[in-house]
Amino acid sequence: MLLPFVAAAIVYVAAAVGEQRIGRPWPWWRMTFWLLGLATAAIALSGTLASADRPFTAHIVGHLLIGMVAPLFLVLAAPVTLALRSFAVLPARRLSRALRSWPVRVLMHPVVAALLNVGGLWVLHLTPLYQNTSESFLHILLMAHFLLTGVLFTASILAVDPSPHRASVAVRLVVLALSLAAHGILAKTLYAAAVGAPGALAGLVHAPDVSPADLQTGAQIMFYGGDLVDLTLIGLLLWGWYRSPARRRATQDGRMPRRRPSALQRGMP
Repeated sequence: MLLPFVAAAIVYVAAAVGEQRIGRPWPWWRMTFWLLGLATAAIALSGTLASADRPFTAHIVGHLLIGMVAPLFLVLAAPVTLALRSFAVLPARRLSRALRSWPVRVLMHPVVAALLNVGGLWVLHLTPLYQNTSESFLHILLMAHFLLTGVLFTASILAVDPSPHRASVAVRLVVLALSLAAHGILAKTLYAAAVGAPGALAGLVHAPDVSPADLQTGAQIMFYGGDLVDLTLIGLLLWGWYRSPARRRATQDGRMPRRRPSALQRGMP
């Protein structure tokens, strides 16, 4: 299970070192984010977090690590930018062409990415699917889904790498706020089911083998942990907008003094 992460680390570091050797240094902090993201995802797939008889709390912690924390680190590492810089001309053109394709345009839209990411959580916890994730193969598929959709959603929100289909900041903020709300409602639904509170959504929770205390703790971790990561995303999105050249140009244009109208424009003879 760790081999793909080791290979990804080696390839990224080799590309960064190659850029350094030709006089185009790659930021060290981006390399650190990449290694942290891979390590976080590997932790979620090992030990108690990946065992078949893991408690529900461990399942939630694993989800937060591989579906929210690891994607945040990986996206901040800007792997697509590094690939475009380090590839030869032909592979770089192929990658650029793939980024402009319509499937990438659809998947990289914040609404689609949010539905795949947060919607998968709702399907998992409000259907009998969770009971079948104790099997190793399904568990691996589930964690791979969380990692890929988490990276897709985070990339569509932060837009660190170049993207020809980048949504506006307003659209990304609205989608991020709605995703935060949907994540919080799911956590509250699980908590309501744990304490036996009445409600239509709480009755849909399928966790017969989970103790109420374990379900309650897991719901709290999902709520507060998810909010912490989402608030970090909001801060990074606003910081990126604040530092964007387009905003600076708009601010500078807005501060430019207007020219006084000429005599002809004022209607004077």
